[in-house]
Amino acid sequence: MSLIRHLHRQLTTKERSAIEITTGFLERIEQIEPKLHSFLTITASHALEAARRVDNKLAQGEQIGLLEGIPIAIKDNLCTKGIPTTCGSQILRNFIPPYESTVTARLQHAGAIILGKTNLDEFAMGSSTENSGYQVTANPWDISRVPGGSSGGSAAAVAGGECIVALGSDTGGSIRQPASFCGVVGLKPTYGLVSRYGLVAYASSLDQIGPFARTVEDASILLSTIAGNDPQDSTSLDFTVPDYCQYLKRDLHGIKIGLIKETLGTGLSADVSQSLQLAIQQLESLGAQVTELSCPRFGFGLAAYYIIAPSEASANLARYDAVRYGLREEADSLISMYKKTRSHGLGDEVKRRIMIGTYALSAGYYDDYYLKAQKVRTLIKEDFEKALAQVDVLISPTSPTTAFRIGEKTTDPLSMYLSDLMTIPVNLAGLPAISVPCGFDELGLPMGLQIISNALREDLLFQVAHAYEQSTDWHTRTPALD
Repeated sequence: MSLIRHLHRQLTTKERSAIEITTGFLERIEQIEPKLHSFLTITASHALEAARRVDNKLAQGEQIGLLEGIPIAIKDNLCTKGIPTTCGSQILRNFIPPYESTVTARLQHAGAIILGKTNLDEFAMGSSTENSGYQVTANPWDISRVPGGSSGGSAAAVAGGECIVALGSDTGGSIRQPASFCGVVGLKPTYGLVSRYGLVAYASSLDQIGPFARTVEDASILLSTIAGNDPQDSTSLDFTVPDYCQYLKRDLHGIKIGLIKETLGTGLSADVSQSLQLAIQQLESLGAQVTELSCPRFGFGLAAYYIIAPSEASANLARYDAVRYGLREEADSLISMYKKTRSHGLGDEVKRRIMIGTYALSAGYYDDYYLKAQKVRTLIKEDFEKALAQVDVLISPTSPTTAFRIGEKTTDPLSMYLSDLMTIPVNLAGLPAISVPCGFDELGLPMGLQIISNALREDLLFQVAHAYEQSTDWHTRTPALD
């Protein structure tokens, strides 16, 4: 059942007020934040004031929209006017944006109640939320394990019942992988479908904003609100956004699904492999035709990504120079100020990626690394085009494993990078993909099924994901945090 529609019904029937709902979620946050550490900033007064406005509308007999009065959390790399935006970095510890991101402006216009800003890997660089400059977020299913990353705070907040839905950003899997680890729905839309205006850039040709939710229907409601053309974003697509809820069907007869052969190899845990096979059987029972297909260059995605993304990051993060905004360490010279500020203000993983990117773009290496990686990116995109010409959607595990222990991979960056092996190629191709819960391993940790479609075919993603979700009970299970 859609939690958004459930709360909307309670509001319109006067069973509960927006103030009561908001207060309940703020109390929930206060209760479990000491365990989860999902939030960097909690905007209680802002949320309660927005809730009062909803209650005033209802008191005057006015109708309210589906998102009015609905509690939501925002990843802390989305600019919020008057509210701190840190990107999980010490270099932006005291930064308060003077403007609003397009997506948060659209949510506030729709009447959503923003409860706060969620934790993330610094500048969205990471797969575990351990790279935050402030705190480590825990997985609600086992607080000794990571929630995934970089949008781990948003995923954990939804899974832990601290909000109904949340926003994250996805550069190489940063929505889908934490959605899989935390047992929730996470969608990475088509590149350009959702405005990036106000999203603090990591890798501009890959970044995309998307929703977390407990159900596919709630994710579709949120996407319908935030998607659409924005003149303030030059990469924004001129596309009429439909009401994605109209595609939520429980029948998959006539739908052709391709299983990506290259995602079935080394590194896939036995539990994930078994859950994938069971998911395939379930999809076939709903009327879908599932066949195995090859995307030959799929495995090259990781290497290409870790040249392209750091290269773009090295350029984007050059703006943190201690001159205009953010942290400033005083020094005797301008160069010394740069060095001291960036040394103290940026974490190890961010420095690592800046150095990789700067090297890849340097004279004498540009053709060998960056240009070659872009050519591989084109080949990966062509593989997807060929595969999706034969089927409606593609499927794979979202992540090769379930959530690992906090600290388990912090000294082995390559092992950490492999967590995004299944998700990265989708970003390189600019395609949409969704992760839906598809089971639990023997330790009770959730797993996700990734569904990929052609550009701007989120309707197919929602149709397949919803039909599968509603035929299982994985999405109804919640962690026992209390």
